[in-house]
Amino acid sequence: MKIERTRNATRNIIVGTIFKIYSMLMPFIMRTIMIYVLGVNYLGLNGLFTSVLQVLNLAETGVGAAMVFSMYQPIASDNHEKICMLMRLYKVYYRIIGTVVLMGGIFITPFLKYLIKSDIPDNINIYILYFMNLASTVSTYWLFSYKTSLLFAHQRSDVSTKVSLVTETCKYLLQAMALICFRSYYLYTIIIVFTQIVANLITAFITNKMYPSYKAKGLLPREEIKVINKKIKDLFMTKIGTVIFNSADTLVISAFLGLRVLAIYQNYFYIVTSITGIVGIIFTSCTAGIGNSLITETEEKNYTDLKKMTLLICWLTGFCSVCLLCLFQPFMKLWVTEKLMLQFSAVICFCAYFFVSHIYLLFELYKDAAGMWHEDRFRPMVVSFINLCLNLILVQFIGVYGVLIASCLAKGLFGLPWVLYNLFHVVFHRSPWNYIKRLLYYVFTSVIVSAVVFAICTLVTCGGIAELAVKLTICCLIGNSFFWILLRRDSQFKAAIGLLQRFVPEKLKRLIH
Repeated sequence: MKIERTRNATRNIIVGTIFKIYSMLMPFIMRTIMIYVLGVNYLGLNGLFTSVLQVLNLAETGVGAAMVFSMYQPIASDNHEKICMLMRLYKVYYRIIGTVVLMGGIFITPFLKYLIKSDIPDNINIYILYFMNLASTVSTYWLFSYKTSLLFAHQRSDVSTKVSLVTETCKYLLQAMALICFRSYYLYTIIIVFTQIVANLITAFITNKMYPSYKAKGLLPREEIKVINKKIKDLFMTKIGTVIFNSADTLVISAFLGLRVLAIYQNYFYIVTSITGIVGIIFTSCTAGIGNSLITETEEKNYTDLKKMTLLICWLTGFCSVCLLCLFQPFMKLWVTEKLMLQFSAVICFCAYFFVSHIYLLFELYKDAAGMWHEDRFRPMVVSFINLCLNLILVQFIGVYGVLIASCLAKGLFGLPWVLYNLFHVVFHRSPWNYIKRLLYYVFTSVIVSAVVFAICTLVTCGGIAELAVKLTICCLIGNSFFWILLRRDSQFKAAIGLLQRFVPEKLKRLIH
């Protein structure tokens, strides 16, 4: 089957970008409503359930990606019979995964009370709410979720995204009514279950209409099943550490500090992850091009490209860090008021975590583009284990700041050197020391610029939205001017600017010139 790759990719990018912005804005509105209608403790409870279910969803890690990858070849050769066999296999896998998640959820139930230190809202049964959330997760696997793989394999992820836009909009409207009109967190949670089931059914219906000839039937040869299972195993080993790393902080804060502190922490973390989501569009769009370059170009060319990418990412990440440092507290004061704010020292920790995480993402980008999963399979698990141990130790001495510091130390001192060594050993076949020196200079540059711009922003005391606007202007103009001054003598500066210009559409270039 011939797939219109360019047209589909463009459509996916446009719809995906719209959904990315939407998926950041709407949860922000819902968090605001929940804080002011029900209280911050409900927000913490909601975050705790999300993290627990993320851990349970480890059973799925790797299956979805292996499903889509395995369908590429039979779709290209119009092998309908094999596609049907694959669909049957994945249908079985997803039913098993749903059952495993359900049983794991039931097993965790007696320990649920130990994950919440205090601050459980009055008249709330955490077990009823937990099983509602569990039902929503299990339903995604039992109700035709395997059919979604057809859309992704045919490069039609825009279809599932459009369905999500409609169902998510309905969900948010109904949830807002449940909170504002009825002040019911139970009704809020029931709506999650209902809309998840509806979304699965609608997606399955549309998939059947688009691809009526594909039915889940037939048996794959045992040898092919073994190959698929090996892919799932490798992907599982690679991604399990990421899931544990992301969930550990939430579970530790809830268990040691309570739901209120968890909600306050997650308000800050939500802003950080939202910015990460926007920057992540760059990483996602570059993966395929870097993968192609690693195959077709020389090692020296690819190493030069890495240095150019590093400069651009450090500049962009440094600028975002400057904005976070200067704007975080004024924004939080407007959004949730001073009573739900952390100390400024936490903002410094969040900025450090943001910067380290994006350098980490750059190396992960090259690792994924090079297909270096087998060589790097143990690192995510070890780093997540170190993070968990540091969390459990530091949280008892310095509270929520210990959790933030643990994440920075785990990624910065253990994860970054490890993945960097693997990358230079497997892909570039050279010593990483010259590159590390360059990277440390970029880090030093970001620290200096952040300190100077923050000092200037402290002179602005007008308050409110005006303060945010003035400080944002200072960050954009003065911050980027300092980055330009300190980085323009770098040997890769002109080449990096040239690389950046290639991403600018021709119409915009003509408009600028």
